[in-house]
Amino acid sequence: MRRLSILGSTGSIGQQTLEVCRKAPADFTVEGLSCGSDTDTLYEQIKEFNPKAAAVSNPEKGAELAKRLKEEGIKTEIYTGPDASSVVAELSSCDTVVGAIVGFAGLKPVYHAIKAGKTIALANKETLVSGGDFIMPLAKEKGVDILPVDSEHSAIWQCLRNGDEKNLDRILITASGGPFRGKKREDLLDVTCEKALAHPTWKMGGKITIDSATMMNKGLEIIEAHHLFGVDADRIDVVVHPQSVVHSMVRLKDGSVLAQMGRPSMILPILVALYYPERGPAVTRPFDPFEAGCNNLTFEKCDTGVFRLVGLAYEVGKKGGLLPAVMNAANETAVMAFLDGKIGFLDIEKTVYEVCDMFAGLSGQKADIESVTGADSEARIKALEILRK
Repeated sequence: MRRLSILGSTGSIGQQTLEVCRKAPADFTVEGLSCGSDTDTLYEQIKEFNPKAAAVSNPEKGAELAKRLKEEGIKTEIYTGPDASSVVAELSSCDTVVGAIVGFAGLKPVYHAIKAGKTIALANKETLVSGGDFIMPLAKEKGVDILPVDSEHSAIWQCLRNGDEKNLDRILITASGGPFRGKKREDLLDVTCEKALAHPTWKMGGKITIDSATMMNKGLEIIEAHHLFGVDADRIDVVVHPQSVVHSMVRLKDGSVLAQMGRPSMILPILVALYYPERGPAVTRPFDPFEAGCNNLTFEKCDTGVFRLVGLAYEVGKKGGLLPAVMNAANETAVMAFLDGKIGFLDIEKTVYEVCDMFAGLSGQKADIESVTGADSEARIKALEILRK
């Protein structure tokens, strides 16, 4: 039985992870949960799964939840504040931590979980985008497995388990293309938040959905794949595949291509990570290659002339150092401003480019938890200054 702490349990990945636990109670027990401020959802999860501890980043919300649980005689320990998720990540009673907190906020708890020797099921791209230079060596030092939950990286990982990493030639990360696939640059000038959130395939949170619309999500995935699989960015391609049936591919040295296929659902990559090294039981409807949508699979090149953040991510990934953390921080800040209706769609891209230019000198600097956290904070300040203009 695996004993889980689920960081970001109220989000999409967190809730789907709990669905797996719900359907396989003999295989998983929930030891810890965490959220930012959605204590109503967390309360229901605590009542159902009875974890030993839960974390709430918002102190006021956390205090209210703790009082409510105490009044009802529920003994789950509640931790509050910005470091509360790290406490849940280090629980002695858990052996596997699901890193599903959105954004840079997910880095520090995963860092502490690795230091504590926990297996990591990683759904958070930003952990490796910002901290890959020290997270991967730390995991190796501690003998910790980092098991990808992101659907694309799970697909690559599954292919490489059958194709042998030493025979790898290229990684082919697939992309749905988001809501603006096939659009020209001028078509993006007046994009509304409503249109950007209308993803044609996946149901995700606001930040990730906007990243899909700008295709920054693929930029982040390029850098994540570089760290996970030890492959230079030059050997990673983005392939637009609107049907979202092929979740990613690898090309081997002999020219053959291995692909992982399935319905567009995050349940399977969660299952693959949580049951590793075994394959778990099917808890959703099996993939049928003859069902609608599978009889006409198409693949296109990514248009980096329209979606320029992908090209920027290649450049930033090659330069490394603290620059990936800067790019990520600028993007998170700009996306939040767009979701709040304060800037236009293309202002996201403009802001990220400007901030990366300001911090270009950080590309050669060594990354550790302190320097990455500092670069992230400084980049957010500069991004907010640009946005206020």
